[in-house]
Amino acid sequence: MTLPLDIPITPVSRRAWFIGGILCLAWMGVMGRLCYLQWWLHPRLATAAQRQQYTSMEIPARAGDIVDRRGRLLATSMARPSLYLVPKKILDRKAYAESACTALSTTAAELEKFLNKHATKGFVWYERRITWERARAFRELKMPRETFGFQDEFLREYPYGDLACHVLGLRQLDNQPFGGLEAAMNDLLAGTPEVWHVQRDALGKVVEVFPNDEAEDDVNQGRTVTSTIDIVLQKQTEEVLDELMTKHAPKSACAIVMAPKTGDVLALASRPSYSYADLAHVPEGGWHNGGLTIQYEPGSTFKPFIVAMALQNGYITKDEMIDCERGAYRMGRRTLHDTHAYGLLSLTDVLVKSSNIGMSKIGEKMGNDALFDAITRFGFGRRTGIELTDELPGLVRPLEQWTSYSTGSVTMGQEISTTPLQILTGTCCLANGGRLIKPRIIRDDEHLPVSSQVVSPEIARWLIEGPMVEVVKRGTGKTAQLKDYTVFGKTGTAQKFDTETGQYSHSKMICSFVGGAPANDPQVCVIVTVDEPTKGGTAYGGVVAGPSCAKIIDRVLKTMKVVEKRDLASEESDTNHR
Repeated sequence: MTLPLDIPITPVSRRAWFIGGILCLAWMGVMGRLCYLQWWLHPRLATAAQRQQYTSMEIPARAGDIVDRRGRLLATSMARPSLYLVPKKILDRKAYAESACTALSTTAAELEKFLNKHATKGFVWYERRITWERARAFRELKMPRETFGFQDEFLREYPYGDLACHVLGLRQLDNQPFGGLEAAMNDLLAGTPEVWHVQRDALGKVVEVFPNDEAEDDVNQGRTVTSTIDIVLQKQTEEVLDELMTKHAPKSACAIVMAPKTGDVLALASRPSYSYADLAHVPEGGWHNGGLTIQYEPGSTFKPFIVAMALQNGYITKDEMIDCERGAYRMGRRTLHDTHAYGLLSLTDVLVKSSNIGMSKIGEKMGNDALFDAITRFGFGRRTGIELTDELPGLVRPLEQWTSYSTGSVTMGQEISTTPLQILTGTCCLANGGRLIKPRIIRDDEHLPVSSQVVSPEIARWLIEGPMVEVVKRGTGKTAQLKDYTVFGKTGTAQKFDTETGQYSHSKMICSFVGGAPANDPQVCVIVTVDEPTKGGTAYGGVVAGPSCAKIIDRVLKTMKVVEKRDLASEESDTNHR
């Protein structure tokens, strides 16, 4: 039988050939795609799958200790067990909860609810950083070993409680630092975290956690940081500051103690404060380290720096007499006033009496260029460089923005803003023979502090042992006198600028006193700054801040066992004065 060669193509057979061709092309496309995925993209997809299934989890290392200048422990990390559960391994969750709750701070119902919520998980933290006693009690229950585990974590502790909390800062549960040395020195303190491997299922849930067995021992420990703080002096300073807060009820206050020859900050306290035991209820402003973050017009505490540079550059002389115009002086478009009607005053008495008119006349002799140079040489308008991260720079406006008003205002401590630390650093410069030293809160016996000679030793010594001693003996700082030490200092009473009225307030003041002792060989300088005192007498720096500053100086020097060396002439003079 012979088949015909010319088979007719019907519409049905044409459709079958078309569909068959489409299927062949689709099959070839699928095969091509499979080959592309298998051979070309396989390494990339395998890596992606690995990343999805296996990740890593960092377990924070033991943070290093913080100690004071004498090695006393200020902050440390203690190992505490953290309990994790493996809910997917727990077959009878109700019975497990009834047994396990006896060693946990929960009820059987709450624990069962927790297990049901995480029933498919292979790892879930239950309680972190519990006591060793509770961990031991849980182990003694003899629960199935595959259903739970303990991982040691570190709990930050502060052996002296809340003392120096603004200096130290704190560490949160995840070992993240907040404020103070904890944040500033975190690179040294944190160490290297331990890495755990985590396996997840297709839905992203953790199914297994296991440590990295290849990790070396002790590679993750943080280093110890030694601060310049003396915790005994810190306690004394905070006690005095608390007394001040009770007596004068200010908005805030701060006190700093510094060694002028090294720039070491021996104590730094600020109020309001916070408690490590109650971080959920911190008062307004409690987080702020006032010594570094209060920016204010310093008022009369600024005057010695202007006088120092005027003497250094020859604009005035030590024996100069200045006419203070009987209390009123027309300067450009305004009239300046003193609190009392002074006539001729010596340069010493311009500081002792805190004459604004006398200072403005010194400013006129210097001019704005020299004034700007003077205050920047003392470091105002920029951060001091202390190792804490929250320091503010204050404010010195660019010279081109100064006016004829500035010539008088700046010499009185207005039109600029400073921090208490900056004023104290400048005072330490005068107490250290005119050498400006960068303050530090980290002790470093191997490296000398950074310093620069701002004014001559003779000028600095004359200011400290002359006018600034006289301020305390017979001027605005008489409340800072001490029996056993010759105190030098300067008061400051600055009106706060009211942004709503555009004028200086007559009721809101910042009162301050900066000083030190002994005058003939300064061992400590102290500043106390009080923002808006509301009771306890007239809001003057000498009244509000002076006594507290003197009390801190006295306690600190006696704790340091400093004995002032006085010659017979000075002792006789002091006796006659008293």
